[in-house]
Amino acid sequence: MAARQAWVTAFLFAVMALLSPLSAAQTRHVAIDLVAENVRPAAGSTVTLAFDSRPEPHWHGYWQNPGDAGVETQLKWTLPKGVRAGALRYPVPQRLIVGGLMNYVYEAPFAQLVDLMIPPGLAPGTRLPIAVKIDYLVCTTEICVPETQTLSTELTVGDGAGEETTRARFDAWRQKLPRALGVTATWQSANGQFRLAVPFPAGAEAKDIYFYPLAGGAVDYAAPQNAVRDGDRIILTSKAATSPATGAIKGVLATGGGQGFLLTAAPGSVSAAASTAGEEFPLGGAMLAFVGAVLGGLLLNVMPCVFPILSLKALGLARSGETEGAARREALAYTAGVVLVCLALGGLLLALRAGGATVGWAFQLQDPRVIGVLLLLVSGIALNLAGLFELPTPRFASHAGTGGAFATGALAAFVATPCTGPFMGAALGAALVLPPLAALLIFAGLGLGIALPFLAIGFIPALRRRLPKPGPWMARLRRILSVPMFVTALALAWVLGRQAGVNGMTLGLAATLLAAFGLWWTGRRQQSGRERTWWPAMPALALATLAVVLVRPQAPADAAPMELAGAEPFSEQRLAALRAEGRPVFAYFTADWCLTCKVNEKAAIETDAARQAFAEGKVAVLVGDWTDGDPVLGRFIEAHNRAGVPLYLWYPQGADRPKVLPQLLTSGMLAALPEGA
Repeated sequence: MAARQAWVTAFLFAVMALLSPLSAAQTRHVAIDLVAENVRPAAGSTVTLAFDSRPEPHWHGYWQNPGDAGVETQLKWTLPKGVRAGALRYPVPQRLIVGGLMNYVYEAPFAQLVDLMIPPGLAPGTRLPIAVKIDYLVCTTEICVPETQTLSTELTVGDGAGEETTRARFDAWRQKLPRALGVTATWQSANGQFRLAVPFPAGAEAKDIYFYPLAGGAVDYAAPQNAVRDGDRIILTSKAATSPATGAIKGVLATGGGQGFLLTAAPGSVSAAASTAGEEFPLGGAMLAFVGAVLGGLLLNVMPCVFPILSLKALGLARSGETEGAARREALAYTAGVVLVCLALGGLLLALRAGGATVGWAFQLQDPRVIGVLLLLVSGIALNLAGLFELPTPRFASHAGTGGAFATGALAAFVATPCTGPFMGAALGAALVLPPLAALLIFAGLGLGIALPFLAIGFIPALRRRLPKPGPWMARLRRILSVPMFVTALALAWVLGRQAGVNGMTLGLAATLLAAFGLWWTGRRQQSGRERTWWPAMPALALATLAVVLVRPQAPADAAPMELAGAEPFSEQRLAALRAEGRPVFAYFTADWCLTCKVNEKAAIETDAARQAFAEGKVAVLVGDWTDGDPVLGRFIEAHNRAGVPLYLWYPQGADRPKVLPQLLTSGMLAALPEGA
């Protein structure tokens, strides 16, 4: 693979060199503007330039490492004396497979950034003409065209003040650049498998995880990557490159939403994730996981979301007096409904993970709209059991026949997804690292476990004979069984509130009341013998479903939680105000994904010793949350010669400049700061 890529790259470079004069006269498939963040930079400062690139529809440009094919962008600068250009910085790319070859590309507008260092001592008004020749490759899925452009701009040495509109554009571009992770990862290549361990706090959000290596020798580019969260680290596995690297490797870890982190990984030993240790999974381990899934599914039957449905179906079978053959057919149909829903959910889960998503069992419950639909469904069942309305159809819980049994099984499996129980965690965790067919066997085992009680009742006549005879007590039992369903509905409403906030929960409850009213009205019309009894329920259910579909996740809080009493969100204006008051200030910059930050916060910053010392010294504490890559905080961090977090600044009372503290703190170090103020 590496040899093929090297040959392709060399060939494309040769083609670009030969066709440069011709491409200069051709139509550009990528429009590029050279934009300066500040056209009047101060002498001795740094100014950022952007290559504002806009590919035509169906065309794409390439990342720094283009993948199996493609060419890295080449720059040739013409600069005034003393002006120096830094390295080209790329935003997080996208993936595109063409003909079995992986390409790291940009299909939407993107911007590469580069820093120019302006020499000191230049007189104000000095003109600085900047020119650059840019050679790049642009492709569709069918053809590639090498292009060359010569771009220019002019800077004038001035006061360094820039325009707000231009700065806003650069802030947006900077947010798409990968940020420095700040800790060293570990990689290992053995038996044809590449494994990468990245320190990453368990509470930090990460989805669609993917590792983009900056050079060959790490992974087979086209091979799928599997990422697992394991406590405070991410374990990523893939097929190793044919000729593995021997030293440190660098790359970008993408974490979804166009965000990513620059990291360096040193060679070493990488253990498997705790929940998936023993990834090889011999037959005995796979069978053990299958047995665990069956036991976990069996125990789900006593959960409040499944037990009422199972009980009524079982009693309905006993009440109907079915023949031996009919009872077995219903049991098999019920089992088929359960198993097929579990297989469908499991297959969708595996497909999403193969596409790079980091999801687990019951992944659909992360969407408040699914929670809303479940709330409507469970509430309807609970109200029906409580006697609010009686409907002839759908009679899932009591209707005889294979169709009703199949529908009841599917309903039981779907409603069971919010519940969990013993044995399920390890079994389903194992399924995520097994081959697809073996993993689907685990999900089928979960469905078999859920269906096992009804399967036993259908195939063992002695069990059916032990069921109580029908009578008035069944009406009382229905009322009793409504209680766990109401409990499940309350739990779903609480989850909806957590995901979508008070407004989302209110909308969900209003939709539930609307659906209940429609069903109650329909039940009353049925009792009175009217025609078209379903018409009140149909618009009510349609409007209720539409309402829950409109529910959206609650936006995350803008400010990080302040663990120190009196701590405030950081801003340069607040910092200036506190220093003007003559107060000492401790400012620290953190992020949810920064493991070093979290360790320092628990071991040093949020300790009683630090709290007491800061309180006695009247130290103001400012917290800068860089989780979302806030460009304003990013510029402030860069101004203190740091590429990322953590950054800890101590401003003694009356001092002109802050003291930059080490990246590893102790409570004693912080407690001693006010004493030296």
